[in-house]
Amino acid sequence: MILTKAQYDEIAQCLVSVPPTRQSLRKLKQMFPSQSQATLLSIFSQEYQKHIKRTHAKHHTSEAIETYYQRYLNGVGRNGTAPVLLELANEVDYAPSLMARIILERFLQEHEETPPSKSVINSMLRDPSQIPDGVLANQVYQCIVNDCCYGPLVDCIKHAIGHEHEVLLRDLLLEKNLSFLDEDQLRAKGYDKTPDFILQVPVAVEGHIIHWIESKASFGDECSHHAYLHDQFWSYWNRFGPGLVIYWYGFIQELDCNRERGILLKACFPTDIVTLCHSIA
Repeated sequence: MILTKAQYDEIAQCLVSVPPTRQSLRKLKQMFPSQSQATLLSIFSQEYQKHIKRTHAKHHTSEAIETYYQRYLNGVGRNGTAPVLLELANEVDYAPSLMARIILERFLQEHEETPPSKSVINSMLRDPSQIPDGVLANQVYQCIVNDCCYGPLVDCIKHAIGHEHEVLLRDLLLEKNLSFLDEDQLRAKGYDKTPDFILQVPVAVEGHIIHWIESKASFGDECSHHAYLHDQFWSYWNRFGPGLVIYWYGFIQELDCNRERGILLKACFPTDIVTLCHSIA
C-alpha cells in the first residue's frame, strides 16, 4: 500500500491521543477501511515508538520511578489481581512492557542483595514465572501480553514476520529462476553488512538495473526510511551497486525519490522483471 505524505499524515494525526492497545487499532481500521490491517499496525507501532522516544526520559527520573513504584504497591495492596501496572501505564501514556521493566527493576533493587543485571531483567520479562513475587509476576505478564508495540512477545512476532517475508522473497526469486546469494552465504564470504539477497545476474525493474534486494516487513515512513538509507541502503549501493527495497506493508510515495541514484522502492515483488535474455511474466 503506497500512501502519499498527506494520507500518511492524516493517519498519524489520528494516533496522537490514542493508547497503544488493540482496541485503538480496531478503531483505526474503522476510520481507514481502505488500508490493510498490517499497514495500519505498522504505522501505529512506528508512530508510537517515536512518541515513546520523545517522552522516555521523563519516565526514568528517580522521582517518577518512585512515584510509579509506590502507586504499584498501593494498587496491589488493595487488589492484587487487578491490572494495576497495565492501568498505570495507560494512565501515564507509557508502553506497558516498559512500565513493567521499571517496576521489576525497582522491586529487585529493593529485594536483592546485588543490582539486577540487564540479562536477568530480560529473562524475567520473557518468562515472568522467574520473578520471585507471584503478584508482580502476574502484573508483568498482563503488561507483556497487552502491549502491541513493545516487549519480548512483540519482538518475537516481529522477528517471525520478518523471517516469513524473507522466505517469501526467496521463494519468489526461485520461482522466477533468478540466481542469488542470501545473507548467510554473503557473510560466509566475509561481508559484514549485506542486503537479504544479491542477484548473481542483475535484472531490470521498471527500467532500472537491480543488483540486490532488501526485504522490509514494515511500512516505510520518513524516519525509518532515512535511517535505513544512512545505515544500510547507501552502504549496499556503494558495495554492490543499485538495488531494490521491498516495503511489504507500503511506504510514503514521496520517499521513492532515489531511483535515478540507484535505490528503487516497491510495496510488493515486481511483476515486470527483465533479465538479460527475456522478460519474466
